[in-house]
Amino acid sequence: MSEAEGTAVDDTPDGSAEVEAVVEGIQGRDRRALAKAITLIESRRGDRAEVGQEVLERVMPLTGGSIRLGVSGIPGVGKSTLIDALGKLLLDRGQRVAVLAVDPSSTVSGGSILGDKSRMPHLAADERAFIRPSPTAANLGGVARRTREAILLAEAAGYDVVLVETVGVGQSEVEVAQMVDFFALLLLPGSGDELQGLKKGIVELADVIVIHKADGDLADQARRTANDYRAALRYLGASGTAREVEVLTASAHEGEGIEELWSLVQERWEKDRTSGALDERRRAQQRQWFRRLVEEKVMDEFLSRAGVASRFESLESEVAAGRKTAGGAADELVAATRSN
Repeated sequence: MSEAEGTAVDDTPDGSAEVEAVVEGIQGRDRRALAKAITLIESRRGDRAEVGQEVLERVMPLTGGSIRLGVSGIPGVGKSTLIDALGKLLLDRGQRVAVLAVDPSSTVSGGSILGDKSRMPHLAADERAFIRPSPTAANLGGVARRTREAILLAEAAGYDVVLVETVGVGQSEVEVAQMVDFFALLLLPGSGDELQGLKKGIVELADVIVIHKADGDLADQARRTANDYRAALRYLGASGTAREVEVLTASAHEGEGIEELWSLVQERWEKDRTSGALDERRRAQQRQWFRRLVEEKVMDEFLSRAGVASRFESLESEVAAGRKTAGGAADELVAATRSN
């Protein structure tokens, strides 16, 4: 049974029987049950999302055992190809791999492009792997709305490694770094613009910078780019502004650098687990996640009040046109709701 068949929306009425069936499937490492659980938590129907949350609550004791790896980079850098090569390496070593690939969404239909599976032939053909393309649905940073919950569900289903691939635009690097244990940023050979714009923020997010597609005519250029980044990172480190960041070259096409990348991930993960840094990082991520969800729910509740949504849109237009300041408009909106 294909992953796509497992992601279809199920209109079965909610209830304890459905929850029990999905939970039992996840405990039995059934890919279809995992796909259904993710569909439920991603649902914008309140009743279906509630069923998904109940499933997640039930399987929480089974979570936390995987290595969570984020992979980001500009479109065209070869994220899916590298993930497929890394996934094959892990499968060959007897591990189960889940990939949560966040696709750019159609601005018309809201559907995802779903191109990642075609670029992950090894993972797509192996029963020990699970690939879940999810549309961004215009979510901030390009990270699917319920990716965090999907990570937990994949862990509960017994996947040893969970990889999160993002569209790699703007805020997405920040979003994925706040939900994984290790963050890999992929760049292309000759990435001069990125080097010139290397800032403290992106260095603090990345655990490793991978110069990808280091093969053929680009091999020498990739090595030079890697050396440029190492020099820049040494300078930033010397001034006390950056954490330790590794720089590697890799070619998924040639199979070069993949084992080195995974060895680094394992080494860092084990070190953090032993020192307690891993638990501390995950607790901080959970707090951040909780605050984010509260903010979203409070905003939804606020806008659901009579007349607030229309007033919000009106003031938003005023701010966009430069006729009101954002701060003043916000104060006006809150004051208007208090007087009602």
